[in-house]
Amino acid sequence: MERPKGRFASFSDTLCGIAGYSLALDSTVERTVAARALLTGIAERGADAVGYAYRSPGAPIAVHKQRSGATALLERISVPEEATKLLVHVRDFTKGHPSLAANNHPIRHGSVVGIHNGIIKNDDELFTQHGIARAEPGMTVDSEIIFALAERSRGRTADALQQLYGSMATAWLDEGRAELLLARGLGRPLWLGHTKKELFFASTRVALELVESYVGIKLRKSELPEGTIVAVERGKIVSRESFEPDRSFEEEPLPAVRAPDEGRSCLEHLARLHAAAA
Repeated sequence: MERPKGRFASFSDTLCGIAGYSLALDSTVERTVAARALLTGIAERGADAVGYAYRSPGAPIAVHKQRSGATALLERISVPEEATKLLVHVRDFTKGHPSLAANNHPIRHGSVVGIHNGIIKNDDELFTQHGIARAEPGMTVDSEIIFALAERSRGRTADALQQLYGSMATAWLDEGRAELLLARGLGRPLWLGHTKKELFFASTRVALELVESYVGIKLRKSELPEGTIVAVERGKIVSRESFEPDRSFEEEPLPAVRAPDEGRSCLEHLARLHAAAA
């Protein structure tokens, strides 16, 4: 299969990258191939840590992460064919040093495992206000508050997210509910790609194009609007909710690329892996 051409250097609005999918039980998408394509599509967005999580029906959420760039993980990714949900993350850290594994994504807080692109400025205040303890001693990563509030507020997710001050595109799995949850606040992109049986999401449109090329499917692509939460089950959006982000937040413009070598290296390595499997 020919690799898509032309726009792989145009990633923008960086500071971490997120991606993943929700698949119908009878989807024929090769789970590991799709995971590698998504990781490659966000690889330029950070190299301080990388990780992924997946969930199979009736099973707990499995989490794998390491302190490296995406290339070091690409060949090691292994997602069971029965898995129906995936989260992928590359990190360019701002708060919560990556030397502590718990600060890296996917982040677990209780029954919730999530990934985040952005900055939450009032996380410490919200932990104190709600009397919530950090999941592990020494954790300081700001993203954890999203998943702590998500666990507490099932059914009231919009109210929880409206308390956050910062920028956000995020996704999480909850062992207390069946769906994959996606939310977009301010200042971070979140692309969706649909078929009848699959939904993919990513920080970059490029990641969805790589899925099309390497998995061999055609996706209907769109951006999730700011202030939107969707629940996804078996590749379909099953509910949608709006919230109002705090629009007083302002952030300095970000560099277009954080880890260009990781982006190039992953593209080359993905092509070699595909050729070897053909």
